Amino acid sequence: METSYRLQRTRPKALTIFPLLFTLLMSGCAGSLTNRFLGPITGNLQQQTDIDLVCEGAPSFLLMLDSMLVSKPHDNALLLSATKAYSGYSTALAECGASDERIEKVTEKAHRYGIALVQNYLPLEDNGSFSPSGGEEAFNNRLNQLNKDKVEGVFWGNFAWLTWVQSQKGSPASLVDMAVIEQIMTRLLELDEGYQGGSIHLFFGSLHSLKPAMFGGHPEVSKEHFERALSLSKHRFLMVQTTYAATYARTTMDKELHDGLLKEVLAFPLKDAPEFALSNQIAKSRAKKLLEENYFGD
Repeated sequence: METSYRLQRTRPKALTIFPLLFTLLMSGCAGSLTNRFLGPITGNLQQQTDIDLVCEGAPSFLLMLDSMLVSKPHDNALLLSATKAYSGYSTALAECGASDERIEKVTEKAHRYGIALVQNYLPLEDNGSFSPSGGEEAFNNRLNQLNKDKVEGVFWGNFAWLTWVQSQKGSPASLVDMAVIEQIMTRLLELDEGYQGGSIHLFFGSLHSLKPAMFGGHPEVSKEHFERALSLSKHRFLMVQTTYAATYARTTMDKELHDGLLKEVLAFPLKDAPEFALSNQIAKSRAKKLLEENYFGD
């Protein structure tokens, strides 16, 4: 009760600080302030455990980012913050009971910023296709030249793009995009397999679990990626467990693995991984729903 009361009391302060930040960030020293203020704010969103608070409070921050990007549409720090914020917000909205139309609009914005962010590193058009000036060859050359310090920007841009693809539910355009997303993720895996709690392995675990065998899906490869993600995250990034259960465990009809992973999520103390607080809270919500579905029957 004490924690809930404290969160409710701080909501107005969280909302009223955004106009002040906007004024500072649009001043002459905007360049240095962007990194000093936006990074911590975006990080704070990711560390929230109150999903409703994120759904209610994040729009003010998102509007500020939109306004700033109008005058600096290619600014890497701004795009990184916007991509992270919009991607996380779209995920939280699903747990807050938002309409599909609302989630779709937020996902579209995440997609637009994500592509713009990736374009700072790789030659792609606004729709994610290869640039006509160099085509796939130029793209591959730049992709191979990426180094580890570029992983953060490329990963989050790619993640926002993937969030949009998932919302399209198998449309022809999104299936074409998946091929490019997979190619980028393959390179990122080579550069930093442990980034963001093994999230790149999580991507490939899901991909190989859900992709039909005739299109390159392999359940055994899926399991290897999920297990590697669990190891790299030290079981602290709970999206690994819930996705592992919802994809591989259900595809292979492994009830023991399925229930064990989800019970592990529900038993995990959020305070033990504050850097993943928001995603872990969402994972707990999903784990509870997955168990209640009684997917395997009695």
